[in-house]
Amino acid sequence: MSKDNRIIVFDTTLRDGEQSPGCTMNIKEKLEIAHQLARLGVDVIEAGFPISSQGDFEAVKLIATEVQGPTICGLARATEKDIVRCGEAVAPAKKGRIHTFIATSQIHLEKKLRMSKEQVIENASKAVALAKTFTQDVEFSCEDAGRTDWDYMVEVITAAIDAGATTINVPDTVGYCTPWQFGDCIAYLRSKVRNADKAIFSVHCHNDLGMAVANSLSAIRSGARQVECTINGIGERAGNASLEEIVMNLQVRKDFYEFTTNIKASEIYRTSRLVSKTTGMKVQRNKAIVGANAFAHEAGIHQDGVLKERTTYEIMCAEDVGWSGEQMVLGKHSGRHAFKTRLVQLGYDTLTDDQVNKAFTRFKDLCDKKKDIFDEDLYAIVEEEVQKDDETYTLDYVGFSTGTETVPTATVKLRIGGDIVMDASVGDGPVDAAFKAVQRITNIEAALHEYSLEAVTGGRDALGQVTVVLEEGGRTVRARAASTDVLVASVKAYLNAVNKLIALHNAPPQEVVPKRGM
Repeated sequence: MSKDNRIIVFDTTLRDGEQSPGCTMNIKEKLEIAHQLARLGVDVIEAGFPISSQGDFEAVKLIATEVQGPTICGLARATEKDIVRCGEAVAPAKKGRIHTFIATSQIHLEKKLRMSKEQVIENASKAVALAKTFTQDVEFSCEDAGRTDWDYMVEVITAAIDAGATTINVPDTVGYCTPWQFGDCIAYLRSKVRNADKAIFSVHCHNDLGMAVANSLSAIRSGARQVECTINGIGERAGNASLEEIVMNLQVRKDFYEFTTNIKASEIYRTSRLVSKTTGMKVQRNKAIVGANAFAHEAGIHQDGVLKERTTYEIMCAEDVGWSGEQMVLGKHSGRHAFKTRLVQLGYDTLTDDQVNKAFTRFKDLCDKKKDIFDEDLYAIVEEEVQKDDETYTLDYVGFSTGTETVPTATVKLRIGGDIVMDASVGDGPVDAAFKAVQRITNIEAALHEYSLEAVTGGRDALGQVTVVLEEGGRTVRARAASTDVLVASVKAYLNAVNKLIALHNAPPQEVVPKRGM
């Protein structure tokens, strides 16, 4: 067991977080987030599920090779091929971990595994023992622990530790538990498992009933010393326990919890923005810690109190989690150096010179259309430019004809390599017409699952940001784009999503294993 009061932060944004619909990331994006997680100070990065695809294997191996500091972990079912593949992926890491799991709840044993309790224990022991031949750092999880008989779990965990597991994870896989029950479960296991002192107990909580963070904190009070979580709480279904909420609970209420982490809190907001940008999953405005309203005060009595004494209504400072407190930053007379400096301050410190130049050109164009430029405008510009790195088609021209008594028509010109292709279509509205024209040109007929439009900032000249989610052939992608013209933003967002689908089409064929786990 851990001999101090430090909580190990295990981040699974790149594995469980990526399982959110539309949140698939490419290798370059995963590496960028992994580097930022290292800056944030997480102890363990679960970089992926190597057996699930060749892309996941390569991503885990690249992160294990290039990212320094955290332990690099891969997930593996309790099968030989999974563990061997995972061992190969994390081998380059200075600190590598294999995280293997098998279901233990009665419903999973009967309906999914069709195995006896004794067979599960045997498989768990063999899996851990095999994993130990690749690395001394082996984590074992009882999938669906939240619905598993506690005494049976004692048997499984005891066997896993005997086989060499150094971390035991107790996941509430379907978000079923209450904080009181889950805390009692951790205390019971630690008291009944005879070799509990030889392993660190961990928890991995899902948010189906909105209890993921509360369950995690309750487990910590009951002796868990590792907590598994994701940035912005993303993950399957309703998501995972939110890293930023757990960390700031421990920091703000250290008088109550008396635990610490290695997290550099000032990097939280930057990390949140990066994950939101990369996945296309917006952070809700009233999200704790990193939402746009987290440090906003509208009620008059609140504003009066904050002006007199900040701590009357704020239990933490925005700067503590990396909010700069600055809004309007640049104007039409700002130079490239000032522009690049501000981008670095906003967390874009890995952009290439070419990306900065393209973003600066977009910034200057925007200055001609908007009087005031805000940080949110810069985020929108850079995010769109970064998306273009792997694009097949670029938008050359779009024109619309629409009105109350006019059939909506859109004409679209796309550039592919050195060629220009053009088509036109009609639709229920100008946006629908443009989407159909893009479909005809690209031959990508994807289902539109989501379309949303919002103003990036206030004012009549605000950028409009459009988010679309497309699904085609079982693949789901999410993309965004912004423009002062919402029709143009719509076409750009749709085209960005189409380019992502094309990139998936062009990826080498690979055996795909469903990404399921804790």
